[in-house]
Amino acid sequence: MRGRSSTTLGQLFLLVLVLALPATALRAQTRDKVHRVAFIAIATISIEGFRSVTLPELARLGFVEGRNLVVTTHHGPVDRIQEVAREAIATRPDVVVVSGALTAEAAKAASSTVPIVFLIGDDPITIGLAKSLARPGSNVTGFTIMAELEVKRLLLLHEAVPSARRVGLLAHRPPRHDESVKGLQHVAETLGIETHVFRVDGPTDYAKVFADMRAARIEVLVIFAAAEFFRDAAVLSRRAMEAGLPTVCEWATMARDGCLIGYGPNLTALRLRIADYVARILRGTPAGELPIEQPAKFEFAINLKTAKALGITVPSSLLARADELIE
Repeated sequence: MRGRSSTTLGQLFLLVLVLALPATALRAQTRDKVHRVAFIAIATISIEGFRSVTLPELARLGFVEGRNLVVTTHHGPVDRIQEVAREAIATRPDVVVVSGALTAEAAKAASSTVPIVFLIGDDPITIGLAKSLARPGSNVTGFTIMAELEVKRLLLLHEAVPSARRVGLLAHRPPRHDESVKGLQHVAETLGIETHVFRVDGPTDYAKVFADMRAARIEVLVIFAAAEFFRDAAVLSRRAMEAGLPTVCEWATMARDGCLIGYGPNLTALRLRIADYVARILRGTPAGELPIEQPAKFEFAINLKTAKALGITVPSSLLARADELIE
């Protein structure tokens, strides 16, 4: 009897060992696999942020460039972004990370199967990227900045320069920024502020548009959220300074480039969250099952050097609320 029990136990042990081998092999295969991530953006400054923040966080999560991760970056102007997206998909990535709504739409058009993680300022449902925020469906997920931040920025600029009654709105050509412009104009009207919209296609239009602002006697300027304006923050700030215009921009970091005020989500926090989503997808979670998140942290910066150069005394109540004062 003892002999039969011993034999049975031995057979069971061997059976368990054999059944466990495929799982062990699978774990080893997952660990040793080289993953591919492609990053697409309109502005190279977005690529710099991806490399300086997202990639180190991915390494902390176990995906190290040069060891088990291959990263390709792709960028180009708006009129080439669909071609750039196709080039990125041609590298056969496991995940695509994109910055900006136009880039996200181009990546989605280029592939309906490759997982896409986006960072956009638009409503992903309205522009057709997702079915819902909780369960995006398809092959997309990411982070959206849908809060009425342009309105918040206008209010901050109005608080900094309360005497200003002629506000310039720097935006891209239609249909970009159309809804944001309408919303901002409505709020400005309730405040008794006159708005003038100035549209551009790109940097070649900057000289003319700032000349038009002078002619229109614009007193302050709201620079709308856009990857190109983020890229050109220093150029726009310099032109605004030459025109004597206090500005408000979409990111706190843009205040360091010369904008009077920078207000927006904490960009570093968003880039860290992107790394978490990429890691989860590489480990097997379908992109469409990851909820689309909105930012939880915001930053507010004031450039005191710009204020001094423009002869502006920023109210102490506003200075007290700033996260960063640049001198």
